[in-house]
Amino acid sequence: MLPSSRKIAARLSRAGSGEALARSGEAASDERGSAVVEFTFLALLLMVPLVYFIITVGQIQGGAFAVVGAADQAAKVYVAQPDAESGRLAAEQAVMLALADYGHPADNASMDASCQPSDCLAPGSAVTITVHLTVPLPFVPFSDSMRLNASRLDASATQIVGRFR
Repeated sequence: MLPSSRKIAARLSRAGSGEALARSGEAASDERGSAVVEFTFLALLLMVPLVYFIITVGQIQGGAFAVVGAADQAAKVYVAQPDAESGRLAAEQAVMLALADYGHPADNASMDASCQPSDCLAPGSAVTITVHLTVPLPFVPFSDSMRLNASRLDASATQIVGRFR
């Protein structure tokens, strides 16, 4: 009689495990597709700020290139002019042109010029041009009125006035 009781016990254990498998299959079919929804939600939640950060850093890096190029060109143009007033006007135009090439509006920039010694175009004097640029946050509709800026960038360039012009 012992072998038959083993058969019955084996049948009961198989029936119990089959019932458990059937129940877990029902639970799995209820959750079908939820992983896709969770992945999409989390991907959007994490990727949107990451992409915005990358765009902002790119704007700041582009602004840095623009400011350095504008200061360098303005100093070179200033030194090549016949007098200080036309040198300042030409340098301002060079700054605005260089910044426009990088896509930055002239309203966000300013320029300062200084000379050492005080006579700017005397042979051997050093002319230093400093350009300031405010880089706004990208995709902010009212950044002008709220003054939301990503960064303020400054660059200086110095040129020596040559003896022979």
